Amino acid sequence: MDTTLPDKLFDFEQGEVLLIDKPLTWTSFDVVNKIRHLLRRNLGLKGLKVGHAGTLDPMATGLLIVCTGKSTKTIDSLVGLDKEYKGTMLLGAVTPSYDTETGVTETFDTSSVSENNIREAALHFLGEIEQVPPAFSAIMVNGTRAYRLARKDHDVQLKARNVTIHEFEVDTSRFPEIDFRVLCSKGTYIRSLVHDFGKYLQNGAYLKSLVRTAIGDKRIEDALSLEQFENIVTGIKQI
Repeated sequence: MDTTLPDKLFDFEQGEVLLIDKPLTWTSFDVVNKIRHLLRRNLGLKGLKVGHAGTLDPMATGLLIVCTGKSTKTIDSLVGLDKEYKGTMLLGAVTPSYDTETGVTETFDTSSVSENNIREAALHFLGEIEQVPPAFSAIMVNGTRAYRLARKDHDVQLKARNVTIHEFEVDTSRFPEIDFRVLCSKGTYIRSLVHDFGKYLQNGAYLKSLVRTAIGDKRIEDALSLEQFENIVTGIKQI
């Protein structure tokens, strides 16, 4: 994305909706804090409201919407938009976190799983489904994030929720790694979808990589890296 200064400078207090490409291992809160710090340090915007419109897991990258100032009032409407993801799952193994944050605890023989089985499984998950979020998630449990409890080996019991999978495309050309694209409703955990996908095949699966590519009509191609955003804010300061 072009990072030259726009003709009309940002008005962070009146409100901006920023498209940010979240780095790997960063939490969504890390990104918000970084942007808040940059605006405070470079532009003196102390006390400015900054928030994100939908959590993205630390082990995922991609589109995160960050709102500032009066635009934080639009966060609820943005959270409700459909999301698109592209990623890779590994068939034949499971991890407690359903992704690479934790190590493999069980492996399975994948020799009997066919391409037809995999495509049938993808069709099975289309439409409205019931899904249990991962224990390693940011959901609050009695005032504590579920992942904090899970990391301490507490038994975390989360309630199932209904989500909708609009599109689920799979590519088996790198089997047992399976590349996929998912278009889904808000609240969908792709890690849980992958875990349940493995169970449906009477096997196992965990998420190797994930990129959020779209939120509603907003695309990752239009997003700024944090470095690009910092360069823009620094440029505004120097004007």
